[in-house]
Amino acid sequence: MGKRTLERRLRKTSDQLRALRDELRVIDEQIVHLGDEADDLDTRALVSDYPGAGADSREARGHADAMAAHRRHVVAKIGELESRQDMLLDAFGAG
Repeated sequence: MGKRTLERRLRKTSDQLRALRDELRVIDEQIVHLGDEADDLDTRALVSDYPGAGADSREARGHADAMAAHRRHVVAKIGELESRQDMLLDAFGAG
């Protein structure tokens, strides 16, 4: 692989990593908010006479769980890109 190609791939990988790390920061903020909201609705469901409170609680917990799953996906993708970046840097250094 040519040096220019390696540089281009390194730059692209670096840009992708930066974007995913930014996304991860946003996800972490959202997880805190969604988790707090789900906890609040869980408590309300326990003490509420409103029959739909349990459904609201389950829905909020579902949103929090979905965001946690998305976070795991983003973290895995970051790991893959870091491995790719390491391989490209090794190839760049060997060339």
